[in-house]
Amino acid sequence: MDFMKWLNSFGDLLYEVMSWLIFYPITLWRTVTRPLDAMRYSDLELRDSADEQFTDTLNPPLFLVLSLLLTQAIDVALGGGTNPIVAQKTGLAGFVSDDTTLLVLRLVLFSLFPLMMATRFVRAKRVKLTRQSLKGPFYAQCYACGPFALCLGIGVSLAHTRLPGAPVISALLVTGAILAYLTAETLWFAHHLPQRHWRALFNVIRAFVEGAVTAIALALLFVAH
Repeated sequence: MDFMKWLNSFGDLLYEVMSWLIFYPITLWRTVTRPLDAMRYSDLELRDSADEQFTDTLNPPLFLVLSLLLTQAIDVALGGGTNPIVAQKTGLAGFVSDDTTLLVLRLVLFSLFPLMMATRFVRAKRVKLTRQSLKGPFYAQCYACGPFALCLGIGVSLAHTRLPGAPVISALLVTGAILAYLTAETLWFAHHLPQRHWRALFNVIRAFVEGAVTAIALALLFVAH
């Protein structure tokens, strides 16, 4: 009986993992082509019961995790070796001993952007910052951050290769990812608060800088000799 329960649980897990092959591209396409609709969709889905949420897409945090996993896989493929942080054994880098812990580090660093954007949104909305008031904006921000993290990660990985034209493609990917992310966020802030676009842009840049500075500071702790 216990074996059958385990077998059924394994079957559910297998289906869930394999379904990512279908629903990740669908979610990525929606967040790339219609980021504001995807973020609005996230807000609406959180109002449903737990078993009815995100039935035709991946939920936002999982989407961000898989985007970073794909980024890491591409980084390994392009780099052709062990990531320098994993190879380094001194200082805090000693805690990043394999690809799994490196993925956790990537997740922490990139999750700072949804966290800072969601926090800035709640404060600009002038509502009390609580776990509940932060959850909706954070989930929506994970949708916006997924394509940003993916393109930025690929761009940075390309910068460390010797492929023909890699520096140019890298610069275009990184610049495009940042501009597209800031544009989508500005439109989202301006629509939902509501506020003028220049004010929305100020809030977005402030949150982006806070997230970037914190992420860079943490990253430097792991790469410093």
